[in-house]
Amino acid sequence: MAQENDYENGLCTEKEKSIAIKEVLEDTSVKEASIKNETTSVNSGGDCETGEGHEKAETETQEKTEGTTDTDHKDECKNKEDKGKDDKTKEDKTKEDKTKEDKTKEDKDGSLSQEYGFTVKIRPPTGDPFEIQVSSMELVYEIHQLLMDREDTCHRTCFSLHLNGQTLDNFAELKTIEGLKEGSIIKVQEDPYTVREARIHVRHVRDLLKSLDPIDAYNGADCASLSFLNVVTQGDILEKKKTPVESVDCTPPKYILPGCKERPFSPLQPFAKEQKTPQCLKVLTMSGWNPPPGPRKLHGDLLYLYVITLEGKPYHITSSTWGFYLNQTTEEEFNPKPTNPCYLCHSLIDLLCLLSNAFKRNFSNLQKKRTSRHPFERVATPYQVYSWASPPLDHGIDALRAEDAFSSKLGYEEHIPGQTRDWNEELQTTRELVRRSLPERLLRERAIFKVHSDFVAAATRGAMAVIDGNVMAINPGEDPKMQMFIWNNIFFSLGFDVRDHYKEVGGDAAAHVAPRNDLQGVRVYSAADLEGLYTLGTVVVDYRGYRVTAQSIIPGILEREQEQSVVYGSIDFGKTVVTHPKYMDLLQKAAQQLKILPHKVLNETSEEIELCSSVECKGIIGNDGRHYILDLLRTFPPDVNFLALEEVQLSAASLEMGFPIAHKHKLATLRQELVDAFVDNRYMMFLKFAALHLQQLGAKKQEAAKLPAVKEKGESEKVKDNKDIEAEEAKKIVENVTESIAAEKQVEENTKDIIKKAAAAVGSLKEADFDVRFNLDAFSPGVQHADPQGEQLKKERQLICDAAGFLVSVQLPSLVHDLTDHAAAPTDGTTLCEALHTRGVNIRYLGKVAVLLAKVPELDYVYTIAVGELIARSVKHIFTSYLQNVETICLSSAIAHFLNCYISSCISPHASNKNDELLSKKKKKKHPFSNNSLSQWATFSPKSLWAHIKSDLEKYYDWTLETETVDATVQKYGLQKASLLRTFCMKSGVQMFLRDYNFDTKSQETFHEQDIVNVFPIVKHINPRATDAFNLYTAGQTKTQQGFLKDGYDLISEALNLLNNVYGAMHPEIAQCLRMLARLNFIMGDYVEAMSFQQKAVLMSERVNGIDHPYTITEYTHLALYCFANQQVSVALKLLYRARYLLLLIHGEVHPEMALIDSNVGLILHAVGQYNLSLQFLEKALELHIKFFGDRSLKVALSYHLVARTQSCMGDFRGALKNEKETFTIYKSQLGPEHEKTKEADECLRHLTQQAVVMAKKISEAFNGRSTLGLPPIQIQPPSMSSVLELLNIINGILYVQITPEEIERVRAELEKGHAKALKEKSKAETGLGNDKKEENETKSEESDTKSEESDTKSEEGETKSMGKCEEREAKSEEDESLKVIEVDVKSEEEEEVASR
Repeated sequence: MAQENDYENGLCTEKEKSIAIKEVLEDTSVKEASIKNETTSVNSGGDCETGEGHEKAETETQEKTEGTTDTDHKDECKNKEDKGKDDKTKEDKTKEDKTKEDKTKEDKDGSLSQEYGFTVKIRPPTGDPFEIQVSSMELVYEIHQLLMDREDTCHRTCFSLHLNGQTLDNFAELKTIEGLKEGSIIKVQEDPYTVREARIHVRHVRDLLKSLDPIDAYNGADCASLSFLNVVTQGDILEKKKTPVESVDCTPPKYILPGCKERPFSPLQPFAKEQKTPQCLKVLTMSGWNPPPGPRKLHGDLLYLYVITLEGKPYHITSSTWGFYLNQTTEEEFNPKPTNPCYLCHSLIDLLCLLSNAFKRNFSNLQKKRTSRHPFERVATPYQVYSWASPPLDHGIDALRAEDAFSSKLGYEEHIPGQTRDWNEELQTTRELVRRSLPERLLRERAIFKVHSDFVAAATRGAMAVIDGNVMAINPGEDPKMQMFIWNNIFFSLGFDVRDHYKEVGGDAAAHVAPRNDLQGVRVYSAADLEGLYTLGTVVVDYRGYRVTAQSIIPGILEREQEQSVVYGSIDFGKTVVTHPKYMDLLQKAAQQLKILPHKVLNETSEEIELCSSVECKGIIGNDGRHYILDLLRTFPPDVNFLALEEVQLSAASLEMGFPIAHKHKLATLRQELVDAFVDNRYMMFLKFAALHLQQLGAKKQEAAKLPAVKEKGESEKVKDNKDIEAEEAKKIVENVTESIAAEKQVEENTKDIIKKAAAAVGSLKEADFDVRFNLDAFSPGVQHADPQGEQLKKERQLICDAAGFLVSVQLPSLVHDLTDHAAAPTDGTTLCEALHTRGVNIRYLGKVAVLLAKVPELDYVYTIAVGELIARSVKHIFTSYLQNVETICLSSAIAHFLNCYISSCISPHASNKNDELLSKKKKKKHPFSNNSLSQWATFSPKSLWAHIKSDLEKYYDWTLETETVDATVQKYGLQKASLLRTFCMKSGVQMFLRDYNFDTKSQETFHEQDIVNVFPIVKHINPRATDAFNLYTAGQTKTQQGFLKDGYDLISEALNLLNNVYGAMHPEIAQCLRMLARLNFIMGDYVEAMSFQQKAVLMSERVNGIDHPYTITEYTHLALYCFANQQVSVALKLLYRARYLLLLIHGEVHPEMALIDSNVGLILHAVGQYNLSLQFLEKALELHIKFFGDRSLKVALSYHLVARTQSCMGDFRGALKNEKETFTIYKSQLGPEHEKTKEADECLRHLTQQAVVMAKKISEAFNGRSTLGLPPIQIQPPSMSSVLELLNIINGILYVQITPEEIERVRAELEKGHAKALKEKSKAETGLGNDKKEENETKSEESDTKSEESDTKSEEGETKSMGKCEEREAKSEEDESLKVIEVDVKSEEEEEVASR
């Protein structure tokens, strides 16, 4: 604890901080050589000059982050082989203490010395010396890890580094080592082995041998995941040469052609032939002769290995303190003496190379392949990503894998021998780290993120062990549903209603949803990040039909009864209530940000108790003195639309939609996003109401001098329309008055009345000011209110009803309206749910959303997605309870049977159970554990399942399914069985065998038990954020939207730098950042750099989001454009074909994104002369554009023109003429006859008419026999690559505008003037009511930023697929013809027309 106190007092040095973090992170100081190089390139933008006003951030970043980036980035980017090495952090404690004392006075003062880079020479024991680039702030240990990954030194693990005869301390920073300078020679010296080092070496060798094998990615192990970009592009695109157009192979696979109904699964995971790992050994395993007996231990034997080479020769190998050698042991006889010769080698790899030529040859090939892979293909992801489909996998003998699974450790962390990690202490200590300066905040956020990702991995592993029966309960005598578990210092409980705790609020249904609500509460309190208030590490895991909540353990809570522990809140839903002054103080700070109202309730003795949370929220002071809050399941206001309460009068809009609906449970709450939107809406109403009346008052009484601010405003605004007051103006007027009232200055009575009326109009809880907050217990059953009939409680309840009404009357219609512009088109259920959540709409409203969508014909594709998601969620509810009644031995059969009932067209699928093979037929033996569970799941039929689905949809979502079979449902709602299967697997965790399924055979089942490969957990957790990086990123976005591309680029590069510091190499937000940098590079004309950044974005999206995630599809289409710009035509087509296949698989052909992909494909095929193919894609794009944007849209006009152009190249002048006429008509009606585009279309029409006449004449002559030459060849001039790229840019929403330098300067001056004015006004409004509002808005941005799981690539306001205006591809509206930004891509052709004018 001394270390912690040092942190709190701000006394510890930078070095001590880094060492403390090392203790917390335990396994982050690992790196790979290639990753190091990658980091340099990824962060190259971080050294650029940032825009004005960001000098301070840049200076702080230069001081710390440039050094930390390499360190932390490499820390995260570790290979599995380094896992065991991290034990050094504990063992070298004494070394760390010594290093602490070596720090200079300058460091003690908290200042950071500037980082610098230099080159050192490494001299290995064998082979040639080589140079490496290092940073002064790196640790010696990082050079150690670098050498373990280099191709020529990776076979060594047990060595030390020496400089001038002195051994270097592994945990010393390079800048602290005397004599280390540019050109120094560091010698690598082999050390003697210990048992631990020998085991680490063997594990490292094993990991090297399987480093190319994707088996871990399929098994969901070690944070490995799949990536197929380099298979699709057939190699690294950055190393490819530009290909001439003539040699392009552009034949698309049949299954992606427009109109094809086939949806094969096998292309989902394309495998390159060269991807297969070269086999180096048949067997490498621990010998059965282990451990060495006493006499041999005294001879230095550490462990014994058994190897069979590819030549088939068996060898027994001894690992001794000096290295590895052959012994004379055989299968039958133990003879540990060395053979002659014994081939003693310090490295096992060297020994195996001597024993087997095949090993030597294949290991060399493997090394070349391993080091040639892109670093982003091998780096571990922060959270495990599971694949829902898997090919057949070889299951070979692997003693180390077996040891990991069944050792006595039970999966305990390996780097603290004999101990488990104290998760709670680690999670809370990292939050207590100082956060005054940027380097301190980066260090803190890095520590929080790393510990959290480790905790999620451990909790997931523990939850699976609990359900698999691998952990003993702490209350084994009780009913299995009531059992609780402790494993690895994590507490696990099941999602069932234990001891009728949730009886009054919905029983098991409430118990199932409570952990998820609690997690949402943990999320917002963590985002509020208040000092002194602590939440538990919480992870919710759904696995095999059970919901498991994993929580860190409050110190001391297991030693006393809960009643004695709770000092705040209630343990029985309000019957007994207690409060605590310290908790009230802490929670009130959070309440200001979360819009929670402090309120009073009565306890069992009718005393008034004040609370600042819901009554179930408990406060417990741990033995460590920290104030913990838990059970945050009602952190948000209740949703009265789903509570059938007699005393509630809902809004007219809610009643019209059929509310209230009695939900399964009474824990339905609104979302934080809705609370924020509602309060903002009410605040604007308050401002505008008050400002309008104050303006009128000022106009009437201009001679009065009591309110100069209002008077002045009134005079200046007299000429304006009073009904239309700008938000900022309203804010200034009202805040001047409310400040005066708050300061008790002399203010006119009628002015006070206006403010009071405005407050009353918006339901404010304060009489003379704006105050909208929520009493979370206003409708809680069992809670006794201090004044149950009072006006105050009525007001509080009315506010909650108004918020529910706001969701129905404002948020739902605005959601549908926003979807109609197709700029943020959801692609699958996940992205649709994100769109709902962004507007604060809960998923239980999805049925109502579907009803609204059904009324908008152009949104039928979103309606299809909504119906698919509704069905998938109902099926998940049914499948969860279905699995609970299945014996483990029947799981695969039961899941296959369920899927046959759900998706297969087979009328009466038979529930096969191959386990009958275990029973003797002759003796007619009964099932050994027969409890009729077989008959329960086997009695399921398609009819009964679809009846269940229909019933669940009506009860849960109030939505009626009008069909009763899968085929009728697919037909009516435009669904795809392939998409239904994918969604089912992703929601339930089922992993399927990767093959092409035939869903439509009525005579036989589609699925068999061998098609079910695995069941994975579905894991929910909070996502810690990099706040400084986010702020820089948004600043960069703002700059680019204003037209300052270079400034924006520099800021976003800096944000990338900080993101790498906090998250390491892999994270969805880093992928988002990389995509934005690629886009900016492309716009600024650096096509190679754009392609490089976008390649990383695609690889990262595949790894962290999934190979078939909607964001990955977007990344593929962007990369295709950049590849085409780099003249890699063939690669661009392959990428677009892949994007089209993935979109077909997850949704189908009818989608705005498909129109974009088809336009791109058609244009590129036209460019390479494949006119027939090009026409297919362009005609499909035209059809989709007409469907989504109407037949008068400018997008449609361009599509008509592209089709006409292709037809003319094919000689179909009649068709071309017809389509070009459509283009001309649209341009004429939309833009006018004098517009440049209209004139171009007119010219094109004349040309086509002339061509058609010439062709008709020639045909006529040939027909009449007057021409002996036959038909002339059609003269086609292939378009230039630059003209094709120009068209591609227009289609993808990028346009270059020619503007003079004088115009740029003028606009820049105006922007800066406006910015200065805004700053001035902002500083005025920093006090009074504005201050509160500012705090609320800041918190809101932090809270809303925590909400997306993995997935943040859509912008918050518009839900666009891109990350700002620079990435918007589609037209927002066809009327908007004003160019708002300079040299930035344009959203639609309309704006292009104005620009060209």
